[in-house]
Amino acid sequence: MADAYILTPFFLDHYLPGLENLRKPRSYLNKPSLPDGDTQTRLSLLHEGLASEVSETIVRGHRPVSIVGDCCATIGFMAGLQRAGLEPTLIWFDAHGDFNTWETTPSGFLGGMPLAMLVGRGEQRMPRAVGLRSLPEGQVILTDARDLDPGERNMLESSHVLHLPSVSDLLTQPLPERPLYVHFYVDVLGLSLIPAVSYPAPGGPGLEALKTVFEHLARTRPIAGISMSTWNPELDEDRGSQDLCMEVLSTLLES
Repeated sequence: MADAYILTPFFLDHYLPGLENLRKPRSYLNKPSLPDGDTQTRLSLLHEGLASEVSETIVRGHRPVSIVGDCCATIGFMAGLQRAGLEPTLIWFDAHGDFNTWETTPSGFLGGMPLAMLVGRGEQRMPRAVGLRSLPEGQVILTDARDLDPGERNMLESSHVLHLPSVSDLLTQPLPERPLYVHFYVDVLGLSLIPAVSYPAPGGPGLEALKTVFEHLARTRPIAGISMSTWNPELDEDRGSQDLCMEVLSTLLES
């Protein structure tokens, strides 16, 4: 199956021109003109464009690969998978849990909430805007998430989301008999490997450990879709973080 790249050069609703150099021939650029207004309204327009393109990509017989600056875009990506008739297991790689709600967040940061939104917890305005059906928590595997806020941790522990603290746990974890949607936020890797991230967290797996896990997943189950939330291009002057992240992504694609 051929991979079809969808590039959304935004962090939340803020344009990131530094991501446009990732545009590949025949890739889709999700770059609508965003009206003035609140963040969730503007984000929902980005998510709708992504959902439509993901669905159409699958109908064409290709696999969607989304590259974007933040994890809220998973809302649009998952909506697109659902529109194409897919109900995958979601495997979420991240240094953070993204499982906050307005009641648990100490910062009020919307980018710390998308995984909770996907399973129907907390803020639901953006999922509703793209017609997303809440993903059953038992279809979600969160791995690493080494940096959790206290309230977020409590909610995660009481949920049905499977939290695997080490990415290498996926090598022995039985996976459901369904396709996978793999979401990879590059800050899951350690700061020494990916220094150009806005919210660094100490620790993280090594490069070869993550590559081994990606190779295992690609051999074990069909991967219906892949999304990567990127480094901060404004901090990546030598493009070292970009090059390493694209290398890791290629491991998942080529296995």
